Amino acid sequence: MSQRRRRSLALLTSGVLALPLLAGCGAGDEEGGPVAAGQDIAAATRDKVADGGVLRWAVDALPGTLNTFQADADATTNRIAGAVLPQLFVLDGKGRPVANPDYLEKAEVVEREPKQVVLYKLNQQAVWSDGREIGAADFVAQWRALNGKDSAYWTARNAGYDRIEKIERGKSDLEVKVTFVKPYADWRSLFSPLYPKQVTGTPESFNEGARGTLKVTAGPFGLGAIDKKTGTAALTRNPRWWGSPAKLDTLVLTAVPRSERPAALAAGKLDLAEIDRTGADRIALARREAAKADGAHGPAASVTPAQATMSWALAFGADEAKAKEAQETRQKHAEAVKRYAEEQGALLGFTVRKSLEPAYTQLAMNGASGPLADERVRRAVARALDRQALTDIVLKPLGLPAKPVGSHLALAGQQAYADNSDALGGQDTQASQALLADAGWRRGGKLTDPAGAKAGSEAAKEKDDSKTPSGPGTGNDGLYIVGQEDERNGDGHGRDGRPEAPARAALRADHPDHRPEGPENPLGQGLPEVGSGPDGEIVDADAFAATQPSPVLAPAPFAAAQEQLLRTQAAQAAQAARAAWAASVDDGKRSPALDAETAAEPADPAKASPAPAPAKQAVRTSGNMLAKDGKPLTLRFVLPAGPGSEALRTVGERIAQMLHKVGVQTELTKVADESFFKDHIASGQYDLALYSWPATAYPATDARPIFAKPEPAADGSLLVEQNYTRVGTDHIDQLFDQAAGELDEETARDLMRKADARIWAAAGSIPLYQRPELVAVKPGLTNAGAFGLGAPRYQDIGWKKPATSKDKQEKKK
Repeated sequence: MSQRRRRSLALLTSGVLALPLLAGCGAGDEEGGPVAAGQDIAAATRDKVADGGVLRWAVDALPGTLNTFQADADATTNRIAGAVLPQLFVLDGKGRPVANPDYLEKAEVVEREPKQVVLYKLNQQAVWSDGREIGAADFVAQWRALNGKDSAYWTARNAGYDRIEKIERGKSDLEVKVTFVKPYADWRSLFSPLYPKQVTGTPESFNEGARGTLKVTAGPFGLGAIDKKTGTAALTRNPRWWGSPAKLDTLVLTAVPRSERPAALAAGKLDLAEIDRTGADRIALARREAAKADGAHGPAASVTPAQATMSWALAFGADEAKAKEAQETRQKHAEAVKRYAEEQGALLGFTVRKSLEPAYTQLAMNGASGPLADERVRRAVARALDRQALTDIVLKPLGLPAKPVGSHLALAGQQAYADNSDALGGQDTQASQALLADAGWRRGGKLTDPAGAKAGSEAAKEKDDSKTPSGPGTGNDGLYIVGQEDERNGDGHGRDGRPEAPARAALRADHPDHRPEGPENPLGQGLPEVGSGPDGEIVDADAFAATQPSPVLAPAPFAAAQEQLLRTQAAQAAQAARAAWAASVDDGKRSPALDAETAAEPADPAKASPAPAPAKQAVRTSGNMLAKDGKPLTLRFVLPAGPGSEALRTVGERIAQMLHKVGVQTELTKVADESFFKDHIASGQYDLALYSWPATAYPATDARPIFAKPEPAADGSLLVEQNYTRVGTDHIDQLFDQAAGELDEETARDLMRKADARIWAAAGSIPLYQRPELVAVKPGLTNAGAFGLGAPRYQDIGWKKPATSKDKQEKKK
C-alpha cells in the first residue's frame, strides 16, 4: 500500500475526515474576525480549582496506536499525546497557534537567505520522564523518521519534514537550529508532538514500540495503564513536570459509544462526554421536567393506546403461548420505562456546554463522471441551495450562532478566514436553471433509456448493496427518489396507469418498494405499514387512517363488521378511481362497456362499440424534471444511516427538495456507517454526499491533498489523495505550493484566500455549517467542556473548590 493511500485511509473516521490540529501563523489578530462561537468550559483561575480528584472522560475507542504519525492514529491517540508529550505550539481559543512556554522560550525564523533557518530556544527545565533533557537529538531522530527517505518507517505523512536539510545544536544544548532546503511557511507545524528519540530512533521502535505504550513522556500527565477489558486508559500526574502541576490526580479516558453515553453518564461511569443532539435533548428534558415519569417521553411515549390495549388483550387472552410472550414483552417494556425514569433523574445532575467544533460540514459533488463532471451542473446545484436555511436547521434549535461557513480553508476567527463564497454566488433559482439549460438539460425531455435509468455516477455501474445488511438503520432501509413521480408522465398514477389514491401515492413516493418504514413496536407487535419519519413520526396521517384497521383487539363480531366496512370502503374507492381514470381518457366517443363497468352494471355486448385500433405507445418524457440525451437528471445522494447522523439526513432531505425545484431528481440512499466512506466516498460511488472536514491552522500543508487535482496513476486509475470530489485545477495547486513556500505570513494568507476563491468557483464542494459541539459535564468541573477552536490545557482541568463562607458572603452582596 502506498504512503498516500495509507494516509487517506487513516483520515476516514465516522462522518468526519480527521486531520491533525496543528499550529499555524502568528501575527495579525484582526484578520479572520471573531470566532462564530467561543469556548464554553467554565473557565476558572487555578486558585479556584481543587488539587486532586479523578476525571472520567469519554472517548470513542481505545487507541490502536500511541504514535500520532501512523496511519491508524485516531482522536484518542491525539488526546493522549496532547497530555503526555511536548506540544511546541498550541491553539488558542480562536484556533491560532501560540508558542507553548512550557517547552519554548522562543522559536523564530532567524535567516531567510540563502536558506531558511529556524532557531528553537527550549525551556531549560524541560526534561523527559527519565530525567534526560529535551534536546537536538530528539529533533534529529523525529526528522529522520518522518522525512520519507527511509521506507522502513511506517509513516502516514512527511509534509514539512521532507523540506528540512539539516538539524544541529545551537550555541548551547537548549538551542536547536533547523535549516530548510527550500522555504516552508508552516514550519510551526513540525515537532508537535515531539517524541523522545527512544521512539523515533529506529524503524522497529517507531513502528511497534509506541503502539501500545509510551515508556518515556514529557507532559503534565504520564501514561498509566491501558485496560482493554474495561475500555480505559489512565493518565496520571507527572511527578517530573516542571510547569504548573496538574490539578487532577488521574484522568481516565473511557471508551463509550456515543449512543450509550447518556446511560453511562446516568450510571456514574462518566463525568465528561461529548454527546449528540439526542443526548443533549435528554439532559435538557431532565432539567426542565425534573425527571417526571409520566410517560410523556422515553419508551412509554412510543406506545399508542391502541397498542397498549392489544398488548393487554394478548397478555390475558386464551392463547397461552401468545399470552406468555406478551407478558414477557410487557415486563421488559416496564423495566425499560423504569430504567429510563431513573436515568433521567440522574441526568438532572449534568449540564450541557455548547460551542462549535473546529470542523465544517460540506456538500460534496463527485466531478469524475456523469452530469457533475460538467462544471455548469455543479454550479447550478450550488446555486439552488439556500445555505442559510440548511445552517438554521442544525444550529438554531441548539441556540448556537447560525452563519454559513464562507471558506474551505479556515473557520471564522482563524487568520486565513475570509468569506469567498461570492466567487460562486449565492442562492439564485433563475441562475441555477440558466446554468442547467446552458448545459443542455431541458424539462419535458424525451426519455429513451429504460425506466429507472439515471445519468449520474451510477449510470454505468451495476448497483451492489449485498454488503449492506437490510433493515432500518443498517444502510439498506429505503430509497427515495425526489421528483421520480414527475418522470413517470402523470403524477399520482399507479403502475397500471390508473389514478392512485393520494394517500397511497404519498406512501409510494416515500417508499417505492411499497414497504414503508416505521419504528418497532416496543410491545412486540408489528406496526401497520405507513410512512414514517426518521424518529417514527407518522408523516401521512390521512394514509394511516384510510388504509389501516385499528390495532385495537376487537371481539370477533365487531372485527367482522369492521372488516366488512373496510372492504366496502375499499370497493367504493376503487370504483371512484376507475371512474376518474375513464373520464381522463374520454375522447368524446366513450365506450358503453366502460360506462357500464364504471356503473357496476352488466354491459350489453350488442350495443358495445367496436374495439378501437391499438394505440401507439406513449412517448415517455421527463415531465417537469430535467432530461438530456434520453436520460433524466438523477443524482445519487449517499447519506450515512447510523445513529448520530440524523442531522445529516435531515439536511440531505432538505437539499433534495431544493434541487427538485430546479428540476433535478435526487436518489437518496442510506448506507451503513462502516461502508459510507470506504465503499462510497473514497471509491467514488456517489454523486452527492455530506461529510465534514476539520479546520487546520495550516491550510497550505494540510488542505492541499484535499483539493489537489487528481493525477492518473500507472494502472489507469486516478490518484485522488484526499480529494474525494475529484475536482481540481492546476491553478489551485500552484496557489497552494506558493503559499507553502511563502515566509511572509500576510502574503501566504492572501494566497490561501485566492485558492479558496478558486475552489468555490470550481464548485466541487460547498461548505454549509460549522458542526455543533455538545458536551455533557458535571457542573463542578472547570476548564473543560466545549473547547471550540482551542486546545485543552490539561493541567488546569479540575474540580471547583467548595465555596468558603467568605465566598458566600461576597455572593450575597
